[in-house]
Amino acid sequence: MAEHYFSKNPGSKSTPKQWSFTLRGKDLNLSTDQGVFSKNEVDFGSRTLIESFEEPSVDGEFLDLGCGYGPIGISLAKDFPNRNIVMVDVNERAIELSELNAEQNGATNVEILQSDRFQALEGRSFASILTNPPIRAGKKTVHDMLEESFHHLLPSGELWVVMQKKQGAPSAQKLLQDLFGHVDVVKRNKGYYILKAKKFDSVFSV
Repeated sequence: MAEHYFSKNPGSKSTPKQWSFTLRGKDLNLSTDQGVFSKNEVDFGSRTLIESFEEPSVDGEFLDLGCGYGPIGISLAKDFPNRNIVMVDVNERAIELSELNAEQNGATNVEILQSDRFQALEGRSFASILTNPPIRAGKKTVHDMLEESFHHLLPSGELWVVMQKKQGAPSAQKLLQDLFGHVDVVKRNKGYYILKAKKFDSVFSV
């Protein structure tokens, strides 16, 4: 079976690299490697999500679901120092890189966990969940991530998703509409959709 960035234990030979990237107005030094998503740069979808994100009104932690080597979570940690940022990924190499990147960028308000989706987060809820889901894992896996996210949001918490139109954004938008009762298309850019869904009182019992 071919190895993917959502493999638990990437077997590809480690060839680390490092570069600088400016996210939310802050310069970050990021290390990447073989076997992780978008190893050659911070991908356009993640950058669009990072720059579009707005802080929710509700207090609580943020979750970077499927964090890869950490550009989303670390950029938010630097921009929102009073929030705790939880970062999870199934990929062990991605977790090691996230820990390294958090340390070398002075992001101390982070918690980095290896987790297959919400496996290590039982009983925890978040003010915001952000995800650039693993499209190659298949539609069912992506939709399961979105449904599970609904149940791990605090009241008035928000789910932020980036997805390309050609890779299922309209289908994800419909799912979020059904789950949350409302979904905003915050931005469309070069075929990417930024979707935001807020957990209102009327849907807490779903």
